[in-house]
Amino acid sequence: MSSSVRPGSTGTSGTSSSGGGNSRPGHRKSSLALALTPEDEPMDVYQRNLMDLKYPTVLPPNPPLKALLVFHKSDSICEAITAACQRHQLDVTLVKSKEEALDTLQKSYATAQCYHLIIIDARSTKNLDAEHIARTIRHTHGHHLTTIIAVCKKSFFEKDDVLIALLDAGVNRCVAETTNLAMCSVELKQILHSIIRPHNVMSTQQALYTALHRLKEVVLITDDLLRIQYANRATERLLNMRLDEIISKQLEDIFVSDLSTISEQCKNIKEFDGILTVRRKSQEGIPMHVRVVPVACIGSAPTHLIFNFDVPGGQMDFIATLPQPKEAPRGSLHSVRRCSFDVRSIASDGLRRTSLAKLTSLPLEAPITKIINLLSQVQENCSADEARLIDKVLEFLKREGLYSPQMKEIRTDDPIATDLIGALLTGPSVYSSRRSSNDSIIRTGSSTRTATIVPAKMKSNPIIMELLDESLSWDFDIFKLEEITDYHPLLYLGMEMFRRFDVFATLNIDENVCKAWLAVIEAHYRKSNTYHNSTHAADVMQATGAFITQLTNKDMLVMDRMEEATALIAAAAHDVDHPGRSSAFLCNSNDALAVLYNDLTVLENHHAAITFKLTLGDDKINIFKNLDKETYKSARSTIIDMILATEMTRHFEHLAKFVSVFGGEEPREHNCQTDEETSILMRRMLIKVADVSNPARPMQFCIEWARRIAEEYFMQTDEEKQRHLPIVMPMFDRATCSIPKSQIGFIEYIIQDMMHAWESFIDMPQLITYMQINYSQWKKYDEQGVNTLAEIMAKQPPVGKMANSK
Repeated sequence: MSSSVRPGSTGTSGTSSSGGGNSRPGHRKSSLALALTPEDEPMDVYQRNLMDLKYPTVLPPNPPLKALLVFHKSDSICEAITAACQRHQLDVTLVKSKEEALDTLQKSYATAQCYHLIIIDARSTKNLDAEHIARTIRHTHGHHLTTIIAVCKKSFFEKDDVLIALLDAGVNRCVAETTNLAMCSVELKQILHSIIRPHNVMSTQQALYTALHRLKEVVLITDDLLRIQYANRATERLLNMRLDEIISKQLEDIFVSDLSTISEQCKNIKEFDGILTVRRKSQEGIPMHVRVVPVACIGSAPTHLIFNFDVPGGQMDFIATLPQPKEAPRGSLHSVRRCSFDVRSIASDGLRRTSLAKLTSLPLEAPITKIINLLSQVQENCSADEARLIDKVLEFLKREGLYSPQMKEIRTDDPIATDLIGALLTGPSVYSSRRSSNDSIIRTGSSTRTATIVPAKMKSNPIIMELLDESLSWDFDIFKLEEITDYHPLLYLGMEMFRRFDVFATLNIDENVCKAWLAVIEAHYRKSNTYHNSTHAADVMQATGAFITQLTNKDMLVMDRMEEATALIAAAAHDVDHPGRSSAFLCNSNDALAVLYNDLTVLENHHAAITFKLTLGDDKINIFKNLDKETYKSARSTIIDMILATEMTRHFEHLAKFVSVFGGEEPREHNCQTDEETSILMRRMLIKVADVSNPARPMQFCIEWARRIAEEYFMQTDEEKQRHLPIVMPMFDRATCSIPKSQIGFIEYIIQDMMHAWESFIDMPQLITYMQINYSQWKKYDEQGVNTLAEIMAKQPPVGKMANSK
């Protein structure tokens, strides 16, 4: 019987250690032969590895197996497959459409059940789109290890294009149609042995990794060449290193002692037990008792070595007593996302105190901050009872709504400071804000709003796919993506972000719905805008993804899957349907939007409203339609709050609140902020930094963004002059403006403090490095008298097509 198997889907390392089903004490015998040694062979035929006897594997789950058959009609082939399933004691359910199949899977998940095997009729796309069904199942909760089989016509096996498409969609195996019950039975037996059974064993791995990760003892695993393959959290703390500094490193780099004895003993499958000196990063070595156990995952020769470091004297808190780095080690490389979070506890973690100290030194001085500082000074010289009363006062003072600060020492003779800071603090009636959701947009007539169907090269262009492989890098080239996607960067990057962060499964939505949603949202960004277009939206979304990844890598349990999804959605839509110019311009010109929103947070309210109007107005793009009411309500609230947070008139208020909550070192119980309140503050700061991160990007990107935003401000000033409207930012006159001075002022008064505060929280030193490099370059241009766009761009290499066309 012909078949095609997806690479890597049959068999898994470590499965040989499951042993005989009833030969080892404590093992229950599986009716489906879950033991990896064939049942009909005596155990003594097999050469059992010594480690298999001493260290048994975790028992895999052993529930009655269930099969879901998706056939549009019950024909002779369907009947043969059903009979074969029943012969092997599988509980069979038959459905006849994609919708019925997905509904059945959702109900099974809700009742804590699952289908281990799904067989799809792939003989004709007219009746059932097997590729689409398989892809959708893979994105459905609880089915990443479900075995999917596609029944194909025999003619499909003459060419591989159809079969490869099915395998790429998530199908584990393609089998040829047959009405022969014996052939169906044999094929099914092979599937049970080669795919389903290893998947059951693989499903136990998460329990093992969780146990290792939480273990207080140090566990480190190398390959046979002594290259480190795994290290748990305790290892990071012991070595005073980040995980990305440990993985793939040679073992000799972390030990002062000679390792030749370990190598020799392990080659002979002997355990090592002795004292080795561990080299901590930037510190002296520590002698520790180390045990090394060789393990043969495949064959009889050791493939891995497991190192266990005994804590001296049995002190379980020994590692906590070691000197820790000035800034906390970055956490796990593995993107394991958790649903629980405790944001405030991060700020009080002793490992972060030095980094967080930077937050309290920022030059922000709101009246409420002065009061808190004075009370804190009084508290140091008062009785215990008085100190407790002051603690209660401080708790109330730290509530929302008391943080409307003023910047200290604004130079009134500085036109940049007057334009930028004055606009932010006095609201939109006189000034506009600088570079956020209420920034300027070019009004050059109505733009086409027809959402084109996803470009055909979405799936196949290898250049795009190669670029998207780096989509979480802070050096990601968004302008190159803009060019090679023919100005559809949000669509391509958005789908990549949704895939990487499992948004399809989180929203329980088909990926084609997400694709259509991104296409519509991107169509409502105006291409005529040089800055606030879909490239800016994609850039903010990419920064959001990078920040979420960093939070996860550092083991910061601050965002669950739904919060990650809503953050990405908010980033993608945060500037959608920008109507032209800044909020101040709209208010000064009595624009309909300004009238609608009473001159208050005009653009951000519009962005949030149009996002949900578009999404809910068409079921084909409604990415929220499968959420229950409470989940949708929470997601909607989060998205709206994050979009509104990009309004720059409350910039200093958000920053002061963030610094106050995350910049202190008092224990969590003395802070009145709830987990939800601190999570809201963190999300607001995340999207704010992502929105104005241009000065903290590599220099060539920073300069291109500066060119684009300056052109938008120039166009607004031109129109204000033409229409005799108040000029919101006189500095941005194309005839007199100094681009370096505008960027220097923006970094000094807006970006610098915010980046230091955010970097102290998230630990991304490249933000500060790039910001300082760019600031120095702008200073250099200013000193050289390089002021105009033309002069600056003449010194730059081209960035994308737009840079050449403007």
